[in-house]
Amino acid sequence: MDYDTFNQFCASFPATSHVIQWGNAHVWKVGGKVFAIGGWSEDSGPAYTFKTSPLNFDFLRDCEGYRPAPYFATRGMKWIQQVDTSGPLDDDLKYYLSQSYRIVALGLSRTKRAELGIDIED
Repeated sequence: MDYDTFNQFCASFPATSHVIQWGNAHVWKVGGKVFAIGGWSEDSGPAYTFKTSPLNFDFLRDCEGYRPAPYFATRGMKWIQQVDTSGPLDDDLKYYLSQSYRIVALGLSRTKRAELGIDIED
């Protein structure tokens, strides 16, 4: 997945916003809260960072192509960075980005979700 595809996918979720910050990273937010970041790789290739459930964090941190996200995971947050962005992992990345969006959106109040038109069940 490249950054254009990443940005198109993240833009498909309701009530999202996109900013370039933190060293030219593509930062996606819902309700002002970050759910996905494209950037911060250790080399010139793309890397994608997302929030996970505790179970997925425990699973992914030991999987090839993934690592605990710099800055986030060192602060005890359950964020993973996909550093292997080869084609076969694209579907996995879409799944994890969708889950990250859901986790962050559910962290918003019901009132805020209603204001933003986000229809997600707890």
